Amino acid sequence: MVKKDKVKVLGEEWSDERVKGFLDIKPVAGESADFHILLSAYRGMEAEKFSRFVGFYVEAGRDINATNTRGESLHRIVSQHACNKEYKDALAQAGAN
Repeated sequence: MVKKDKVKVLGEEWSDERVKGFLDIKPVAGESADFHILLSAYRGMEAEKFSRFVGFYVEAGRDINATNTRGESLHRIVSQHACNKEYKDALAQAGAN
């Protein structure tokens, strides 16, 4: 039997400092720092928190249209996921295309 090693925590308080902490995430070798930060936030935050993060991200002068090594923006990737309209909308409102 496989045991889950992580427990999903809902309703946890996320201060602005914690949300902004994603701006300090270091990229993997060869990947755009801006894309890696956005992807990490997308994977690690619920939609409401991600929407807050996107505001801080843009305010910090980061590239909302940054791409991965295959030339895909996070907006394009998220657009392919059926249940992520809130994430897609947050990116679009910040100028992602």
